[in-house]
Amino acid sequence: MRQLSICGQSQYDDSILPRYRNSACGPTTVHVILKYLNASAPSVNELYKQLGGTKIGLFKWRLIHHLRQLYPTWDIRSCTLKEALQEIDAGHPVAMRFDRYFSLQWRHKTSAYAYHWVPLIGYELQHDELVLIFHDNGSPSHPSKIQKAPLKNNDEILDFVKIMPK
Repeated sequence: MRQLSICGQSQYDDSILPRYRNSACGPTTVHVILKYLNASAPSVNELYKQLGGTKIGLFKWRLIHHLRQLYPTWDIRSCTLKEALQEIDAGHPVAMRFDRYFSLQWRHKTSAYAYHWVPLIGYELQHDELVLIFHDNGSPSHPSKIQKAPLKNNDEILDFVKIMPK
């Protein structure tokens, strides 16, 4: 098992504007990762605007494009599961997106989320199956907490974004 010690944050935190909260998982994920990397992290509210957040969420291409503008010398790009796990092994969290809608996996009912960005912070093998460990970014009724999800239930709907200083 490999798990990073990272401080999560709820997208429903009082510091986040109420109108952003339901769709602030992407900016919250980026904020948590930037803080972990000891980078100057804009507030979630600022990231929401700077990254191009919308009421239906944050598109991966927008996250990558706008984050590259904010951190032009960093390595910010889509990556594979293998690369994401290598980043975890190197001590770096990765932005992970569950997306049944835009991956056109409408009937994929066993996934942990239909659409949600989270910081991937670890993984483990359980009974020869890969289990991903992440902060869930909270809900209106609970703070951010560490969750686990088996890859086999989510593999068709996952995307990963590497966010690393060069």
